Amino acid sequence: MAGEKVFIGPKLRELRQSRQLTQAEMASEIGVSASYINLIERNQRPASLKFLITLSDSFGLNWRELTNTDGGIALSDLRQITKDPAFGDTLPDIEELRSALEGSPNLINGLVNIFNAYRAYGEKLAEQNEYIAPNEDSNLGVEHSVHDFFRNNNNYFGALEAFAEQCSAEFIPDREEVYSALKSHLVETLEVQIKLVRDEVLGNSLRYYDREKNQLLLSDGLDHQNKVFQLAHMVALIQFDEVINKLLPKAIVKNELASSRCRVELANYFAAAILMPYDEFYEEAVRTKYDIERLAAYFSVSYEQVCHRLTTLQRPGKRGIPFFFLRVDRGGNVSKRFNVTPIQLARFGGACPKLDVHYCFRVPSRILTQIVEMPDHSRYLTINRTVDRPSIRYSTVDKRLAVSLGCPVQYAPELIYAREQDSVSSQSVTEIGVNCRLCPRHNCQQRAHDPFHSSLKIDEDRRGVTHFES
Repeated sequence: MAGEKVFIGPKLRELRQSRQLTQAEMASEIGVSASYINLIERNQRPASLKFLITLSDSFGLNWRELTNTDGGIALSDLRQITKDPAFGDTLPDIEELRSALEGSPNLINGLVNIFNAYRAYGEKLAEQNEYIAPNEDSNLGVEHSVHDFFRNNNNYFGALEAFAEQCSAEFIPDREEVYSALKSHLVETLEVQIKLVRDEVLGNSLRYYDREKNQLLLSDGLDHQNKVFQLAHMVALIQFDEVINKLLPKAIVKNELASSRCRVELANYFAAAILMPYDEFYEEAVRTKYDIERLAAYFSVSYEQVCHRLTTLQRPGKRGIPFFFLRVDRGGNVSKRFNVTPIQLARFGGACPKLDVHYCFRVPSRILTQIVEMPDHSRYLTINRTVDRPSIRYSTVDKRLAVSLGCPVQYAPELIYAREQDSVSSQSVTEIGVNCRLCPRHNCQQRAHDPFHSSLKIDEDRRGVTHFES
């Protein structure tokens, strides 16, 4: 916190009101003036470390809870709301939005909830065949609840990073020996029996953990990289079970499916942190200008695993470039997504067909870069490539997928994939939308559905580029 100005106005006001105290009474309790409390509550003065510690001691709080703020994410979400076509043409500037967040956080939370309900309802209408799993707290399905949980945490979990570093220091002396080190730790410390079995034994599974026997079965169809990852994943689920559980929010815990999915993703996070330690990975990423293939070779992991890890470089004071991640199949369906950027990603069905991630299947293993522009005029550099799943036998069905890693275009100069003309030439920019149902663009040759929030004009005497509008 050194050197940073910490503003806690709304949280301090909420704390005071919850204790039914006047500003004078709180000031007396802490030993400061009422005017000082007033200035802090209105965010006209930052809270000093001494004030935070005294406040914590007086009211039995952890002062870090007061300074843990998701203001950056909240501001990004609010900006996205105001850019929705339903909001209108007159948009508030960034200072108006920041002022609203600081002065009326509960009102803004309500507005965000209303917008999420509106968006979820619109998407449900747009994709009639999608099932949205209801629960007490949200209209969102399991995958979307988990996605929002990760995004609300900026896809960074300091506790898991710390335990991964501890494990690396304790029993992984050499990166070249990660597999044997993880296996020895599971067998000798956690007393897990590990067996490599023929693919036919597990059927459609690649790994199975028998909790009663404390036995882990691994398919011989896994390549070395995936065997290592599965061992690290199991260390997380067995040794750090309680750590993972404490990270789950109440809304997730209430839903058994969402809880299980979230635990799996957090164990995956831990596994990546073991194989690609934060400090070393961050430094190597910066040194190589985020060369994904070079990083994969250096850490002996897969291309997709590196892409996942790059989205987690959000440690305060040592942040990497903010990325979003999409994985799609041949049909264009989005099967995985992470996001720490302002871009809105498709929540149902497929992504925009104009994204080059779909074209990757025609040029397997080749990296395609693309500058895209959203309807709100924000631009992103995307890096697209196919990734393969292990091929066990000749008759194995092709499991090739495609992944897209993207960041705001202002970060392009820091990437090895950027070209000078990418950020300045409008001819190299592809205009896209979230997907057809949510895209307000007119005369798009790739449009496959009507937008749900507006009507496209049809003129019987004129044929447009698609049959959706003239």
